[in-house]
Amino acid sequence: MMAIHKITDDFYEDSFTLVALHSSLEDFAIVYALNLCLKSNFKRAIQDLELSKDISFPIFEWRDEHNDNYWTLIANNSTQEESLVRNDLFANEPSFTKYNLVPEYRDADYFLKIEHDDNSLEEQVVKQLQATPKIITAYILEVEQLKSKNNLIF
Repeated sequence: MMAIHKITDDFYEDSFTLVALHSSLEDFAIVYALNLCLKSNFKRAIQDLELSKDISFPIFEWRDEHNDNYWTLIANNSTQEESLVRNDLFANEPSFTKYNLVPEYRDADYFLKIEHDDNSLEEQVVKQLQATPKIITAYILEVEQLKSKNNLIF
């Protein structure tokens, strides 16, 4: 008989801050605005975050070597075109399905995940983001209360 080992939720420690961003900008434009606002250097990751075969979310990352922080910007929304066979008036029209990375916050357009040790950084970053004209609002989320926090582990 083989032993079964289970990893409990206590094993993974939430050592990151999650900031929700509301903006009507495309992902490349918000990255440009963040790089200007935060004096950062976000770049597109080689691979997108894939939740399934058809659902993927673009990731932009920046490793702040000076302050030993790792930043990740990820879109909350992914729209996929579906090919449905229909024999009605709209037979040639494409159908789109919208997926959310964190369904509890459907209205948030992007999430900024900051892996850091300094808790005073959070409030300063949110103030800088709120002062950015291209960002409608920014606020910190309680990661422990998210049902879909496993989607943010990448």
